[in-house]
Amino acid sequence: MRIIGTGSAIPRKLVTNDMLTGFLDTSDEWILPRTGIKSRHVISDENLEDLGAEAVRKALDMSGLDVKDIDLFIVSNVVSEYITPGMSCIVAEKLGMSCPMFDINCACPGFIYALDMAETYYKAGKVKNVVIACIEEPSRMASWKDRATCVLFGDGAGAVVLTEGDNIKGTRLHAEPDSEKIWMTRTLVDTPYVTKKEESVPMQMKGREVFRFAVEACTTGVEGLLKETGYTKEDVDWYMIHQANQRIIDSIIDLLKEPASKFPVNITDHGNSSSASCPILLDECNRKGMFKKGDLLVFSAFGAGLLSGAAVVEW
Repeated sequence: MRIIGTGSAIPRKLVTNDMLTGFLDTSDEWILPRTGIKSRHVISDENLEDLGAEAVRKALDMSGLDVKDIDLFIVSNVVSEYITPGMSCIVAEKLGMSCPMFDINCACPGFIYALDMAETYYKAGKVKNVVIACIEEPSRMASWKDRATCVLFGDGAGAVVLTEGDNIKGTRLHAEPDSEKIWMTRTLVDTPYVTKKEESVPMQMKGREVFRFAVEACTTGVEGLLKETGYTKEDVDWYMIHQANQRIIDSIIDLLKEPASKFPVNITDHGNSSSASCPILLDECNRKGMFKKGDLLVFSAFGAGLLSGAAVVEW
């Protein structure tokens, strides 16, 4: 397939590091060197599904397609106020979209997992036009009393429209299942028969272990996929890396031995927006006119699961 439209939407509320000092034992001097983050956009009075619908509308407008042209709608979403229906159905109702649709929960690499699925459906001859939307509010997952996690996250939505083509040159998915590195639980409705212990626990993360996984999964995934597709690092114009932590990105740059100029970043004022990170970055770069026809983009993302993925896409 090939990407013909991008869109994104972020909440209006901008929370700076200095604003966090009112209720957290932290400071800009503590946060910025450790994360590269100065501010993040977080949900306040918006509904997450409205941000998702806005991102999709922008992508459709750019593509020149209408909702009736779409054959499949894939949404990546970790958590929202809805248990059911899925976010895809909620957003599709707002858009008037009625094609087959489903949600996936692959956390941060959700965009790449969705790309792989869309390409697979296309190669099977089942679809012509696909919309992928990553719609996330990780600020609602972390405890805002825990300075190690809540400072990392921002909310938002990113979307792409894909159609017929031969521009997705390859994808590679990877898993190292480990539920103790990044996790969150919430209790369900009680019944008279539940006797096991249940509790709601905000996001927990073992930072050092996740850091190591992210750097290794990205570098080995990218190098392996480039070799598999017949490209070299010199062929790559842009590395679209999940915006989790600037120190992770810097370590990846060092290990790949590629110039930092190939790695656009927006983590400084967005934070980590889970699976929405890559498509938001893609849309912002696209709307700045950074890409030219034929550019080679390499995507890489990593997160809870532990899951990771890489994709090589020709613009």
